Amino acid sequence: MRFTDRTDAGRRLAAAVQHLRDEEPVVLGLPRGGVPVAFEVARALGAPLDVIVVRKLGVPYQPELAFGAIGEGGVRVLNDDVVRHCGIGPDRVAAVERTERQELERRARRYRGGRPAPTGEHGTVVGGEAPTVIGEARTVIVVDDGIATGATAAAACQVVRAQGAARVVLAVPVAPPDAMRRLSAVADDVVCLSVPPLFGSVGEWYSDFSQTTDEEVAACLARAVADPARVRPAPVTTDVEVEAAGVRLAGDLARPEGAAGLVMFAHGSGSSRHSPRNRAVAEALQEAGLGTLLFDLLTPAEEADRNNVFDIGTLAGRLAGATRWLRDRESAPIGYFGASTGAAAALRAAADDPDIGAVVSRGGRPDLAGPRLDDVRAPTLLIVGGADVMVLDLNRAAQAQLRCENRLEIVPGATHLFEEPGALDRVADLARQWFTTHLTAGSDPPTSARRVPHH
Repeated sequence: MRFTDRTDAGRRLAAAVQHLRDEEPVVLGLPRGGVPVAFEVARALGAPLDVIVVRKLGVPYQPELAFGAIGEGGVRVLNDDVVRHCGIGPDRVAAVERTERQELERRARRYRGGRPAPTGEHGTVVGGEAPTVIGEARTVIVVDDGIATGATAAAACQVVRAQGAARVVLAVPVAPPDAMRRLSAVADDVVCLSVPPLFGSVGEWYSDFSQTTDEEVAACLARAVADPARVRPAPVTTDVEVEAAGVRLAGDLARPEGAAGLVMFAHGSGSSRHSPRNRAVAEALQEAGLGTLLFDLLTPAEEADRNNVFDIGTLAGRLAGATRWLRDRESAPIGYFGASTGAAAALRAAADDPDIGAVVSRGGRPDLAGPRLDDVRAPTLLIVGGADVMVLDLNRAAQAQLRCENRLEIVPGATHLFEEPGALDRVADLARQWFTTHLTAGSDPPTSARRVPHH
């Protein structure tokens, strides 16, 4: 089993632990990579989310050998056999713990942004330097993005139990068989979606295993505790085969309950439905109550020929066919989000379909839609990085050709892929605002009933 990214892994893992919902669990993510996975699990279960910050206590002359672990609330778990065998006296134990506790507290403060740990329905454990979300008779689900050796996960389970958890469940997307056997001894239950016999590293089982930053951890926790009512349940995501223009194309259809509209993603320049940038935007739209369809416009064989990426006619035809396929299954209004050459395909397809509710282009090449830009009637938002000079000029020229409602938004300092800090978040915010404004079910009759495209 492979995972697209940590969000995908978290949603799949959430389905595997749904049987724990009635136990009113607490979900704790191991920072940093385990927190976005834990966020999806907590959201699906309607459970409190927090981090489980642990520090292993290493033997002074052999730091990689742990003689114990510490957690928040003054919790310390020691392996007496290792302490005795290595001759570590009380003063040395205290010195190592003092150093590690300073780092633990620094990290906890940074991850939570200065907030205390959330309080669960059944109260908190009191008596240490910091409260924890664990109350009496609570099931605690410890989540990581995968297991390599299992040492940190084992320490987390021990610390959680020492903090008062009645039942400890370790939940991970992927782990090697030997680690699973060891962890079964420290957790009451271990839930793992994939246990491959040939295991090299956790990252090899993800299409996108980019590093999770401290800021992303803090953002996940802030979203979970600031206003729980705003955190929607995870949408139902289905693997689909889209039939379009005589071919079958792999896709992922995510539909939040009561979706007000659906946004189809048109990828470009050799990208695919696994694009982490488009998936980040899709998640923001889903949280706003919009459904999304990410699918590949080209088959794997076609992707091998670079010329196909710039065949805007074929790409637009595929998108139009996929739109008909989606309308046969969904009644919500449809919009297009296009990136690079996919933006040109989206605009050309929209030119032929007056019922498309809105179009957003990210770093797009709308110029490649050519004279068909005149025929687009869907409100169109063009988003370009301020440092993407050539593409910015092409978008300005294309905007002058558009006769529909339109806007050009420039993200200062951003390059073509919007990799700069905060740049992609700005794209997601702009797209969310545009689609929620223009793609509202029932707000207007279909465009075909009120406008006639001209050529």
